[in-house]
Amino acid sequence: MSLELTIEKYFALGADAIGNNEAMTAFLELRGALEAGTLRSAEPDAASATGWRVNAWVKRGILLGFRLGQMTEMGGAEGLGFVDKATYPARRFAVGDGVRVVPGGSSVRSGAYLAKSVVVMPPAYVNVGAYVDEGTMVDSHALVGSCAQIGKRVHLSAAAQIGGVLEPVNASPVIIEDDVLVGGNTGVYEGTIVRSKAVLAAGTVLTRGTPVYDLVNGTVLKATAEMPLIIPAGAVVVPGSRGITKGNGAEWGLSVYTPVIVKYRDEKTELSLALEDLLR
Repeated sequence: MSLELTIEKYFALGADAIGNNEAMTAFLELRGALEAGTLRSAEPDAASATGWRVNAWVKRGILLGFRLGQMTEMGGAEGLGFVDKATYPARRFAVGDGVRVVPGGSSVRSGAYLAKSVVVMPPAYVNVGAYVDEGTMVDSHALVGSCAQIGKRVHLSAAAQIGGVLEPVNASPVIIEDDVLVGGNTGVYEGTIVRSKAVLAAGTVLTRGTPVYDLVNGTVLKATAEMPLIIPAGAVVVPGSRGITKGNGAEWGLSVYTPVIVKYRDEKTELSLALEDLLR
């Protein structure tokens, strides 16, 4: 029986799978494949309308791990102690992994993949099911949520928050494609896709319900029932505002937050990002 069918079988059993050795063996195989990067909760798919495919069965396998795990004490004398499901201890890296985890309170949960040359600055957190590709910087106070997909050479600046999703299992995770710069205190949530080489200025917040005003093309980008919010390749997005046109808001001259695409990446933008290479 394939790993997918085995996971589906034991996930469908609900609480009856607890204590089943075969269920645990299947979960540990799935967790190992996630950590090796050979299995992903979402992956590129040219045939999909978004360019990505969600592997719902993988997310069910992650949830199965929570169901099978018993609460246990971890850490202790050699470091900070904590209590969590035994199936999801913190990951440990060796020099041969090629991942640089700087001291100071960062944690990477088991079931997350970090490719060679990834740098994690303290304190940062990478949750289960996340995929962080080569050359990416996870800066201080940054979060990579469960099942989030981060491409190559991405910079998640200080306090950047990349939301996660496990349920519903068919929901798309947040996806940050290659060569994206995510500015400090930026939040990307609810399945938003940020295409390659986009720049999110500090303080930008993107959610499923956020309209994005593209000043360059004169369009407004929104999520639909079938599609998430998608930020185009090379877009430079900054925090903006739009005036309230009705009621007391208009009378009082109030406005509400909205992200704005002010330009698309060009040579000047490339020069401003040259510092990224020096930091690695």
